[in-house]
Amino acid sequence: MREHDALPMAREIMLEFAAQTGLSPAVANPRRYLWTDAFAVCNFLELYRLSGDDIFQDLALALVAQVHNILGRHRPDDPRRGWISGRAEAEGRLHPTAGGLRIGKKLNERGAAEPFAADLEWERDGQYYHYLTKWMHALNRVSTATSEPRYNLWAKELAKAVHAAFVVDPGGHRHIHWKMSIDLSRPLVPSMGQHDPLDGLVTLQQLRACGPQAGEQPDLSREIRELESVCQGRDWATDDALGIGGLLCSAWQTARLIAEGSVVMPPGLLQEMLDAALVGLPAVAGMNIPALPADYRLAFRELGLAIGLHAAERLQGLVAEKPALFAGHDRLSAQLVQLLRYKAFAGVLEQFWLAGQNQKAKTWIDHREINMVMLATSLVPDGFLRICGK
Repeated sequence: MREHDALPMAREIMLEFAAQTGLSPAVANPRRYLWTDAFAVCNFLELYRLSGDDIFQDLALALVAQVHNILGRHRPDDPRRGWISGRAEAEGRLHPTAGGLRIGKKLNERGAAEPFAADLEWERDGQYYHYLTKWMHALNRVSTATSEPRYNLWAKELAKAVHAAFVVDPGGHRHIHWKMSIDLSRPLVPSMGQHDPLDGLVTLQQLRACGPQAGEQPDLSREIRELESVCQGRDWATDDALGIGGLLCSAWQTARLIAEGSVVMPPGLLQEMLDAALVGLPAVAGMNIPALPADYRLAFRELGLAIGLHAAERLQGLVAEKPALFAGHDRLSAQLVQLLRYKAFAGVLEQFWLAGQNQKAKTWIDHREINMVMLATSLVPDGFLRICGK
C-alpha cells in the first residue's frame, strides 16, 4: 500500500481509538490496556511526524499520562490504594513506573490463596513481562521524539523494577517469570515466554543507547548481562504469526543498534533470529490464512506478522547499505531474500482487515481496540520500528 493511502487510514483509525477508549475527549473512566497503548503511543508519534499536526503529539503525551495514572495505580476494585510502587502521591508522580504497570485486564488478579485456573488467568490482571518491555520501548520513543529525557528515565526505572521482580535464578538457571502479581511480590504464571529474554535484551540495549549519556542515570549493565545469559542457547523458532513478527522486529532493532555503533550484541544473535523466522514463516504461509473467513482469525496476531515483514524490508535495505557493519553479511542477505519472498503477505493481511465486512466479525469486535491499533501500526510502521531517531 502506498504511503499517501496509508496515512489517512491510520489517522482515521487512531482518532477513532482515542475516542473509543476515553483518551480524547477524556472521560472519567478511560479504558487502558498496556500492550495496545504502547503501540498507540508509537502510532501517534508517527502520525505527528508524517502530518505535522500537533494533535497527534498531544495524544501521545496524554496517553502516556493516562496509562501511568491508571495502570501505575491499584485498581478501583482493590482495597489497596495509590501507586502500586507504594510511594507517596507526590513521589509516585515523579516516578510513575517504579513499581511496574498493570496489564489492564477486566478481572482482578488471582488471590494468593486461590487455585490456578489457566483459562481464567488470561482474563485476570497482573503484570506481563512482554507488555512491560513494549511500554519501555514506547517511553523511549517519546523521549527521542520530544527530546525529553524524563521519558527515557521512566523507561529505565521500569526496566530496573521489572528485572528485579521477574528475573530469578533458581539453582543457577536464570529464568523470567511470564506474569507477576500487581505489586510484583509473587509470580502468577512462573513459566517463561519464549521470546521474553530477547524482548528484554533488545529493549534494555535501546534504553541505554538512546538515553542521556551524562548525569545520574540508572545503570542497566547488570540487567543486560543477565538477559544475555538467559538468551544463550535458546530456540526462538515458532509457528505463531505474532511471534514471528516480533522476531523480525527484534532483528531490525538489533541491526539498527549495531549500525549506530552504540551497542555490542551477542555474536550470531541477529542470524539466529532470522533463522528462527525462516523456520516458522513457511509454516504460517502453508496454513493459507487468507482463505479463512474472518470469524476464524485473530487480526492482531496476523497484523503483528505484517509489521514484522515491514521490519524485514527495512533490515534488507540496511544490510545492503552498510554491509561492512554486519558480520556474515552475505548470509544475512541470503536469509532476508528468503524471508522477503513473503513480503506481499503483509499487504494481503492489511487489505483483508481494512475491509468493512471483516470488521463485523466477532473476532474483530471482541478485540476491537488491539486490532485497530495493530492495523494502524502496520499501515505506518516506522513509529514503532524507529529506535533512537526522531
